[in-house]
Amino acid sequence: MKFNRSSAVRSSTAAVGIAVAATLTLSACSGGGSDSGSGDASSDNSFSGQSVSGEGSTAQQKAVEKFQDVLASNGGIVLNYTGSGSGDGVKKFISGDVDFAGSDSALKTDEAASAKTRCAGNDAWHIPLVAGPVSIAYNLSGVDDLILNPSTLAKIFDSKITTWNDPAIAALNPGKSLPSEKIVPVHRSDSSGTTDNFQRFLGDTAKADWPYAHDKTFKGQGGSAAAKSTGVGDTVKKTPGSVTYVEWGFAEQNKLSLAQLDFGSGATKLDADTAGKALESVQFKTPGSKDLQVDTDKLFATNTAGAWPLLLTTYEIVCSKGYTGNKGAILKSAFTTILNNGQEGLSDAGYVALPDSYKNTLMGTVNALS
Repeated sequence: MKFNRSSAVRSSTAAVGIAVAATLTLSACSGGGSDSGSGDASSDNSFSGQSVSGEGSTAQQKAVEKFQDVLASNGGIVLNYTGSGSGDGVKKFISGDVDFAGSDSALKTDEAASAKTRCAGNDAWHIPLVAGPVSIAYNLSGVDDLILNPSTLAKIFDSKITTWNDPAIAALNPGKSLPSEKIVPVHRSDSSGTTDNFQRFLGDTAKADWPYAHDKTFKGQGGSAAAKSTGVGDTVKKTPGSVTYVEWGFAEQNKLSLAQLDFGSGATKLDADTAGKALESVQFKTPGSKDLQVDTDKLFATNTAGAWPLLLTTYEIVCSKGYTGNKGAILKSAFTTILNNGQEGLSDAGYVALPDSYKNTLMGTVNALS
C-alpha cells in the first residue's frame, strides 16, 4: 500500500489494499522541541513542499492513515510510504531507495552493518513510533469469548492440536460447546515482522511446545498461508474453523471474533486498556541509548493481571546521521509532529496511544537526529 497525499487532500479514507495508492502529508514542526514530547507542536513551514520516503511494515498502515488529518492540517512535508512488508522495507532502506524503513523487528547484525554503510558510516537507529497489539482472530460459528493460552496457540500453529474440541482447548473453556470442526491455522506467507514477533512470543511463553527460532518466515508445520495482514484477515473471514495472528486493526476491520488469552493471570480480553497497561512496562535493551530497541523477551513474559503483552512495536529505522541535504532535519520535524499531535484516537484504529514516559524517551532520540 502506498500513501502519497498532498497537503490539499484532507480525506481520511485512504484505501487499505495491496497496490492501492493514496497520498499523505505530514506537518512540519520545529525539530528542536522539548524532550518532554508533550504539548502542541507549532506549525513550521520551512520544509513546505519537501518530501521524505519510507517503506515496510503493513502493521502500521492504519496508524499512518490515522495520522493523515492531524499532520496534513499543519501542511508542509510530504511523506511517501509504501506498505510492502518489513523485509522489503529494510532492503529498500539499506539500498538507499528510501529514507527510512518501517519494520516490526529490529535489524539483524548483518543488516545493521549494511545499514551503517548506507548511513555514511553512522549507526542506524530504531524509533518504535507505533505500538499495536497482535490479536488472535478466529472464525468459529456459535463460539464467543474463546479462551486460549500460549501452549494451545503453539500447538495449534504447529498442527499438534487439530480440532476445536481438543481436550486442551475444552479445559480452558468450561461450559462452552466446542465443535469437532477442523482447525485451519493461517499464517503469513511473506517475510513479516508480525510473524517474527509472534514466533518470539511463542518461544518465550511456550518453550516446551514451540521448538523453532523466531524468524520473519513462519516456521510452524502445516496450516494455510496468505500474504500480508490484509491477506490473513480476509482468509479467516472467509474460512470457517480458521484462526490467525494479526494486528488488532485488521481484525476489527474484518469484524473477526477475537480470542481471550490467559498469559498466566487469568483470561484477558484485548482492548485499549489492556494493551496500554502492557505498554507501560516496556523496557529497552540498552538503557540510555538513542537506539531504542524494545526488550521484547521481557515484554512478552509479562503476566500482570489485566495486561495484554502480545504487542507489536513498529520501528522507523533511520540514519542517526549521514543523510544528504536536509533529509535528517525533515524526518526529525515529521516525527516530532507525530509524537506531539498524532496520538489521539489511535485506539479506534487498533493501536495504543503512547504513554508520556514512553514518548519522552522517543523524543530524546528524535531530537538527536541530524
